[in-house]
Amino acid sequence: MMDGFLKRFEHVLDPFEDQGDPASREDGANGVNRIGHLEPLPDTANAFIWHFAKQAKWPLIGLLVIGGLTGLIEAVMFTGVGWLIDAMESTEPSQLLAEHFWLIASLFFVTLIGRALVLFAGSVLEEQMIAPSFFNRIRWQSYRRVIEQSYTFFQNDFAGRLAQKVQQGGQATGDFVITILQTFWSFVTFVILTATILGAIDWRMTAVLALWSLGYVWIIRNILPQIRILGRERANANSVWTGRVVDSFTNILSVKLFDSTRKEDAFVKNGFANYVEAVRRLCRALTTIRTAIAVLNGLMMTGVGWVAVIGWQAGSISTGGVAAALGLVLRLNQMSGWMMFNINGLVRNYGTIQDAVATISPRPTLVDKPDAAVLSVRKGGVSFEDITFHYGKGSGIIEHFNLTIRPGEKVGLVGRSGAGKTTLVNLLLRLYDVESGRITIDGQNISAVTQASLRAAIGVVTQDTGLLHRSIRENIAYGRSDVSDAEIYEAARRANAASFIPTLRDPKGNAGYKATVGERGIKLSGGQRQRIAIARVLFKDAPILILDEATSALDSEVEAAIQENLNVMMQGKTVIAIAHRLSTIASLDRLIVIDEGRIVEEGRHQDLIGKDGLYAQLWRRQSGGFLGELAAEAAQ
Repeated sequence: MMDGFLKRFEHVLDPFEDQGDPASREDGANGVNRIGHLEPLPDTANAFIWHFAKQAKWPLIGLLVIGGLTGLIEAVMFTGVGWLIDAMESTEPSQLLAEHFWLIASLFFVTLIGRALVLFAGSVLEEQMIAPSFFNRIRWQSYRRVIEQSYTFFQNDFAGRLAQKVQQGGQATGDFVITILQTFWSFVTFVILTATILGAIDWRMTAVLALWSLGYVWIIRNILPQIRILGRERANANSVWTGRVVDSFTNILSVKLFDSTRKEDAFVKNGFANYVEAVRRLCRALTTIRTAIAVLNGLMMTGVGWVAVIGWQAGSISTGGVAAALGLVLRLNQMSGWMMFNINGLVRNYGTIQDAVATISPRPTLVDKPDAAVLSVRKGGVSFEDITFHYGKGSGIIEHFNLTIRPGEKVGLVGRSGAGKTTLVNLLLRLYDVESGRITIDGQNISAVTQASLRAAIGVVTQDTGLLHRSIRENIAYGRSDVSDAEIYEAARRANAASFIPTLRDPKGNAGYKATVGERGIKLSGGQRQRIAIARVLFKDAPILILDEATSALDSEVEAAIQENLNVMMQGKTVIAIAHRLSTIASLDRLIVIDEGRIVEEGRHQDLIGKDGLYAQLWRRQSGGFLGELAAEAAQ
């Protein structure tokens, strides 16, 4: 029954709502939905917090009210004890209930019902409305901004560190807002009411409390800023060492094979040691502030107690007044220590937010233009026009590169490692923007179309095949929702993957197409991963096809088995293939030989062999199973 009642409050806030969503519209030419980029999140901590607080306005206002009522009830309960003692002193025991019924009834109501209702309402606001939805809305919106960043952004950071920033940002922002509106405001309300009540008992008590308040504020202003800085350093150190751990686990095979001297432990330990030292610095500051608060609270309690005793001796303060005053300051002592702990948390959370904002909020460096069109691929012609690209280094890589690939032409890119072949493919996919020149598909500048429509028109199989830690079925159909099992099975068959998929099992008992493949497909062999990747591209059936060492992980028998299907897949498509195993691309329409970012030779295989240039040199270095019949033919 209680579960059903509480569930009603869990959907007040939608954790997946995003006010930064751009308006989507349907492109009239081909019916493709065009969705622009999300609005970036604010890039300062204060603006970041306010941005999200506005999205949960009414629950947070409710939390503010509950915080004030909590402080009020605390003050009333301790003051009521004093009133009750005075009533007991001035009344015969047999007449107490009759003469002070409403006082006793009110105290019972506040203690038994009022306090419970306020705490229940606060719990519902925090635990049902805010914690599950508000915290996760922050994380969801943060994730969506990070995932929109450029390919370079992810190359320059640890995946684990980025995930930690998204996680920490949501938690810290939610905790900060809740602490301010509930805990801090409740404390401030209690202090104000305590000062008012003590003033009514004896003005000197209020004077003591005023001096205590000044000391409390001084500590906050002079010691807490250091904790804020140290909190930010701790959060950053935490994300760094977590990123190193994730990096080690992600590349566990390399660690097992090459790290015989346990250097990886030293690398992770160094990050962990920096985190431990950051925690120690923070804890030293916390000990300092806790000691200062303990001394300040001791002076406050002694001062109020002294005033209460001499006032009672003089007859100006009743016994109930002494009890109320001492009860209030003892409670204030408990709350102030607890509140300082929460203020420490506030400052640490603020530092964490600042640290997270630096990662979450930067504008993506590679975005669609405001008026970007949807790419329309009619034939599939690709043109590189005077392209220059240096990865921001100022020179090298690609220099004034020109290449036109006719619609339906199958082109192979050949060259030594580092010649610029994969860079050209990445530029075509717009993982980077060219520094000068332009790339067009059917005459459309790729920088003027949406990235989504550009990549939807290109199928890619890379040498470093990264699969998602999901099922085989989900990996093959990745990026599409309108799929049938028959289509999945056909794509797997054509990629020569249907034979091994039914044998797969995962630790949860899932089998075949439902079996998960592990992080980056680690539970599959290289050849199996490659075949799943090929099945994914076959399933996508895009008009432009990029094969970047697509069969490098396959043995000769498997490669031969799927080569026919690859040839069928290439029919009617524009193909750009990169391969160091030259026999796999020797039969393509045209081979482009690249050296130091420039075209040095081009033509068909036999023509290039006859020129005895760079291609012929590369060809002669290969032998045996790599060459097959073509090697014998070239030798004639």
